[in-house]
Amino acid sequence: MIKIILSGCNGKMGKVITNLVEDFPDLSISAGIDKKNEKLEFPVFTNILECNVEGDVILDFSRPDSLDSLLQYGKKHNIGIIFCTTGYSEEQIKKIQEASKSIPIFRSANMSIGINVINKVLKDVSALLYKNFDIEIIEKHHNQKVDAPSGTALLLADTIKNSIPEKVDYVNGREGIRKRVHNEIGIHAVRGGTIVGEHEVIFAGQGETIEIKHTAISREVFAVGALHACEFMYKREKGFYSMENVINGK
Repeated sequence: MIKIILSGCNGKMGKVITNLVEDFPDLSISAGIDKKNEKLEFPVFTNILECNVEGDVILDFSRPDSLDSLLQYGKKHNIGIIFCTTGYSEEQIKKIQEASKSIPIFRSANMSIGINVINKVLKDVSALLYKNFDIEIIEKHHNQKVDAPSGTALLLADTIKNSIPEKVDYVNGREGIRKRVHNEIGIHAVRGGTIVGEHEVIFAGQGETIEIKHTAISREVFAVGALHACEFMYKREKGFYSMENVINGK
């Protein structure tokens, strides 16, 4: 049995993970970490550095300000960390990458298997379409999401950008009076209601449009991907891993 220490256990995603883990016979939650010290069926600590319960992997659905303590605990106990939190600064991302030199680290901006398959498709088609198509990304989320654009929108944008040989710039929204420049990717964020997550990549050409769209109907799609990542990360060697590794099984 793979024992999970769940960081952010009392948050929205933490509760979904807790409800779904019973569908994974090889996984269990041994402890939770959350600033809200609500009682659950497993012990809950307000800080992971206070956790005295054994775990095989750390699954993080918390906030960026938990990063340092998570890395400290992971290094001390030599266990892998699955980072599902978004909104990290560039400095924090560097810390995560540096930690992968000593412990197994998993990070993905979106835990959905579908989104990551789309990301693979974008690697193949972006360079082919770029010359004759303008590229725009629209992302929609609930009104409580704190970061914009979403980590997933940036994941998709970075994949497109890295697939194109020319220099490409990001434009977040459009304001002012000017024509669109071809070598830019427009990224637009919509926030409202209870939208779980919707991402659309538009390739707009002369007389034709190609749209690649993913809609998350419930948070379960992210929880399922995260739990598969926990299975994948069990007893992995130090290094940096992502959902692409999970999809490819290596």
